[in-house]
Amino acid sequence: MTAPADGKSPIEVLLVEDDPGDVLMTQEAFDEHKLRNRLTVVSDGAEALAYLRQEGKYENAVLPDLILLDLNLPRRDGREVLEEIKADDKLRRIPVVILTTSQADEDILRSYQLHANAYVTKPVDFDRFIAVVRQIDEFFVSVVKLPPRP
Repeated sequence: MTAPADGKSPIEVLLVEDDPGDVLMTQEAFDEHKLRNRLTVVSDGAEALAYLRQEGKYENAVLPDLILLDLNLPRRDGREVLEEIKADDKLRRIPVVILTTSQADEDILRSYQLHANAYVTKPVDFDRFIAVVRQIDEFFVSVVKLPPRP
């Protein structure tokens, strides 16, 4: 496949988030700023891995160009999901941005040890949250050259 991030083509973004409020704010950030990228949401770590491995109801899922991953998830913790993504030859090249409320040094350190591409603490303020999501989008769509989809 061709590289999706030429600054003009939409990219596929997988949001792994269990908090409905944070999902809604992320969706609003995409909508409000007319981000062309397609946002798919899964709500727990096990579902994220099924989606990424194209298993079960996700057998026809389009693999994402970027993953926004919360750490504190039901069923499979975000750290476990990150570790499995980065251990998988097919998935490891997909950039993973940790987007979480945790400011704990051990979470930051562990995420980078597991090869997260960035670690972003979610702002609680709506306008700041929107700005952060937009900055992530602008960086990964306009600045960074993403690898072709696996």
